[in-house]
Amino acid sequence: MKFQPVIGLEVHVQLKTNSKIFCGCSTAFGSSPNSQTCPVCLGLPGALPVLNKQVVEFAIKAGLSTNCSITPRSIFARKNYFYPDLPKGYQISQFEEPICQHGWLDIQVEGQDQKRIGITRIHMEEDAGKLVHGEIAGLEKGSGVDLNRACTPLLEVVSDPDLRTSDEAVAYLKQLHQIVTWLGISDGNMEEGSFRCDANVSVMPVGAAQFGTRAEIKNVNSFKFVKQAIEYEIQRQIDLIEDGGTVVQETRLFDPNSGTTRSMRGKEEAHDYRYFPDPDLVPLVIDPAWVERSRSELPELPEKKKQRFMESYSLPAYDADVLTATRALAEYYEECLALQTNPKAASNWIMGEVIRGLNDSGLPIEECPVTPRLLTDLLRLIEEGTISGKIAKKVFDEVWKSGKDPKTIVEEQGLVQVSDSSAIEAIIDDLLAREAGQVAEFRSGKDKLLGFFVGQVMKASKGKANPAVVNDLLLKKLKG
Repeated sequence: MKFQPVIGLEVHVQLKTNSKIFCGCSTAFGSSPNSQTCPVCLGLPGALPVLNKQVVEFAIKAGLSTNCSITPRSIFARKNYFYPDLPKGYQISQFEEPICQHGWLDIQVEGQDQKRIGITRIHMEEDAGKLVHGEIAGLEKGSGVDLNRACTPLLEVVSDPDLRTSDEAVAYLKQLHQIVTWLGISDGNMEEGSFRCDANVSVMPVGAAQFGTRAEIKNVNSFKFVKQAIEYEIQRQIDLIEDGGTVVQETRLFDPNSGTTRSMRGKEEAHDYRYFPDPDLVPLVIDPAWVERSRSELPELPEKKKQRFMESYSLPAYDADVLTATRALAEYYEECLALQTNPKAASNWIMGEVIRGLNDSGLPIEECPVTPRLLTDLLRLIEEGTISGKIAKKVFDEVWKSGKDPKTIVEEQGLVQVSDSSAIEAIIDDLLAREAGQVAEFRSGKDKLLGFFVGQVMKASKGKANPAVVNDLLLKKLKG
């Protein structure tokens, strides 16, 4: 029997606000345990929540960017369950009337047609705290609760069960991650838990109309682990069914060390949480004018920018994809073009030398020492024939270290390209006299030796000789 996987994702996106969703405590990461708490996020009796307006603003922008409709009237609900890191005994979330509904994202998996993945809902909620197990001094033999994260604002993005492979799941996640970081509503830091995923996985016989029983894999925090967890879970369920067993609805955890999932607890249904409207928070009514104002403030989104780069600048799809990986990188590229440089040349240098430098130094593009102006000044020197592409890489490295203008570096180090044919001709004549054997081989039909001769001339000129002039003169003399 052949089986068809069915996958739905629930993604928790931590919002990049300065304060929490229902109180004024800081959301800064890495502070000492329980130092960013107050009566509201500690769940003390009599403390009342007050909604952070910026959380609503970010939710609206996320919804508009994922093709959702914005619910004019949404309500907060209490999701009741007991866990040591949940001080109130319930989580403030949304249930029957979430702020965003019925959206979609188009994803692309290499070698496949574009596919539309539905988004059931996006709702606002507060995060829970964190259990600490022997991670700090004094807790070697026990556990503690750090409530700094309690009440931190989250968006939960729930997909329709439209995904069929681990590659589709990763493509969807990457696109959603790109959107929320592009908008600036989340830093998307997966290691710090700012972007984490629950994967609902089931299998059904090919051709069946009814989905199989699903298992939920909780809190997977990397694209690599999401792929591994889904693939393992699919195979586990298939093996279980083929051995005569039954898949049970449960929550499972992924162990990255073994690459396996293990049972955590039985999976709750909505009624298990006893949802009801939170009596401390009035319904949220969103003025249509607010939605339209938010829509007008949206930046050009990654997919549209990618298409524009391809159409307006004649870039290949690969270049456009790399340059729109982040909003800051796309803006860096467009700043270069605003300074009147060749679109493809700028793309090549950004994808090559600029990204290499950033990776080697661990810097974000916002802190790149080679500014768009410095890069375009360098590209202009190449276009004018002042320096060769090879010398330009040396100049680029010097600009990165010193911050000096490329023209100044070229003048100080005597790197101006030699285009004087008489000077180059003298180097070539000397080379051909010394390499008479290689010359004879070239003339006997070994055309590939031209690269050898070009390399030797460039070496003798310390990379300053104009490559076009070198090639032209060499061919004339070798064939003459």
